[in-house]
Amino acid sequence: MEEKVKFEMEFPIQVSPSLLYQYISTPSGMSEWYADNVNSRGEYFTFIWEGSEEKAKLLGKKSGERIKFRWMDDEDTSYYFELRIQVDEITKDVSLMVTDYAEEDEIEEGKMLWENSISDLKQILGSK
Repeated sequence: MEEKVKFEMEFPIQVSPSLLYQYISTPSGMSEWYADNVNSRGEYFTFIWEGSEEKAKLLGKKSGERIKFRWMDDEDTSYYFELRIQVDEITKDVSLMVTDYAEEDEIEEGKMLWENSISDLKQILGSK
């Protein structure tokens, strides 16, 4: 299996951190922008897109701040994806930081998927 490369992205979002956290940390919130449907049973989440299912394990979360998952396909690896809310202490600007991994030749595609998903999220939140 090819090594995956870590990439990070920052998306400024004009919304309160507490509202944003609801959309990145709950199955109902994530099913509005990230997947067609999201179910959770304890620390295991099932993401459903057009009939295909991906399972992920919740690795950790900090209320109001971040949530981190590992795909079950990557269970024996250190790969994960994390959604983290960052608030600038001076300007109070809110950004959603995305950390993910992809194979070298799939990084651009991975970034595009996140850009599309976050664009949907911003639309739902009424953010620019």
